[in-house]
Amino acid sequence: MGSFPKFGHPAFSWIALAPLLVATVLAARTNVHAAPRLFRLGFVAGFVYFAGALYWVVQVMTTYGGLAAWTAVPVALLLYSYLALFPATFTLIVGRAVRTYGVAGLWIAPAVWVATEWVRAWLLSGFPWALLGSSQASVLPIVQFASVTGVYGLSLLVAFVSTAAAVFTLTRQVGHRVAVAGVALFLAVAASMGAFRVAGGELTSTGEVMRVGLLQGNVSQDVKWDPAYREPILRSYVDLSRQVIRAGARLVVWPEASTPFYFDMDPVLADPVRRLAAETRTPMLIGTDEFERGANGDPDRYYNAAVLVGPDGRTMGSYRKMRLVPFGEYVPLKRLLFFVGPLVEAVSDFTPGVDPVVFEVDGRRLSVAICYESVYPWIPRAFATRGAQLLAVITNDAWFGRSSAAYQHFEQGAIRAVEQGRYLVRAANTGISGAVDPYGRTLASTPLFEQTALSVDVRLLDHRTIYSYLGDVVAWLSAVLTVVAVLVTRRPAPALKRNEAQ
Repeated sequence: MGSFPKFGHPAFSWIALAPLLVATVLAARTNVHAAPRLFRLGFVAGFVYFAGALYWVVQVMTTYGGLAAWTAVPVALLLYSYLALFPATFTLIVGRAVRTYGVAGLWIAPAVWVATEWVRAWLLSGFPWALLGSSQASVLPIVQFASVTGVYGLSLLVAFVSTAAAVFTLTRQVGHRVAVAGVALFLAVAASMGAFRVAGGELTSTGEVMRVGLLQGNVSQDVKWDPAYREPILRSYVDLSRQVIRAGARLVVWPEASTPFYFDMDPVLADPVRRLAAETRTPMLIGTDEFERGANGDPDRYYNAAVLVGPDGRTMGSYRKMRLVPFGEYVPLKRLLFFVGPLVEAVSDFTPGVDPVVFEVDGRRLSVAICYESVYPWIPRAFATRGAQLLAVITNDAWFGRSSAAYQHFEQGAIRAVEQGRYLVRAANTGISGAVDPYGRTLASTPLFEQTALSVDVRLLDHRTIYSYLGDVVAWLSAVLTVVAVLVTRRPAPALKRNEAQ
């Protein structure tokens, strides 16, 4: 938890797992009831990890979900407990390897950690928030590794350093000391190559330059859907759009769900936006909601969407969000969580989209991830493989208040730029709005809770990274190694491990 913004520092992540691994070895040496001890050890460590990194969940549910604190806290504890199952599984598997191979069994730990992170990103729709590797978003020489391996490769690298530190602490055997030195050498090489990549700057000197306007309306959740505020909200966004267009923007990006109406369903309210786009010949990417009508003509399915208004003022296409926010856009396991009735009523019951749409306007291709989707590595990769030259993110982080969540969200999105070798622009209702270059450098950013607009120059790129081609090979290989480790390890003879672990 101390590795993530706004209170943490990325340096802590390099040794974060070392104490847990040392404790795992000590627990694995216990010949009786080792498995329960290992599980409890990982569970407690995981609970502290996620409770610290996601402390803001309670605030979201009480402020915007309509839950009383006495209900929100148990729900958050359930979430932390569920997430803690993954570190608990980690310590069980690593402990099993240690019981079989002694301290040498620790070297499987990085692969097991990555495998548990990868499963966490997919199981029950996934929750890949606060992956270990994402702590390195601001460490430019290191984060370049993501262009080859993705964020899971970063997690693997960071976990290897912690493993080396634990091994160095536990044993003086020459073979292990050589392996520790090998990890240190690999880290130095990776950092050097990353620094060289940034210094080369190839991706920031090619491609067509385009100025993008990013709007931050700073609209309170309390008034967003109040009919009395509908026209003032729309007017403020139109005024902000004019501001960035006057500054030379050739694309204007509005935040997630920024229109207090269904954009394609209300021609009267949408008309000022369409006229502005047509008058200035400027396309606009607008966050809004959509719905489909059922057989009886009533709205049947609701979508969180982004609509591209072309330079002629007409809708050129829309993208529907594919990964929804649990407890924000839907409530998972509603029947089991019957006691969170107010939250169920407050949360919109959206339907996920299925197609990673890439927009094209005047020969320029761009994509948009909506809010929470920016923490999923595979979503921007799907856009890049379909030819997106620019990655956009639209979000409404008002739910997070001034907590760490807004900062964590911004940094995790920045890694997507490095993974795909693309500029990334971000429009957020209450901030942080900004732009990141293909090396993960922040080009511009806004303060939280200010109405403002940015105009930033980006480049449209076609070059694809190794990660863009290979995808999450590191995660797959880690999962395979983890399964193999479970299959080949066994319960050792009672006196075996105390000797081998020395």
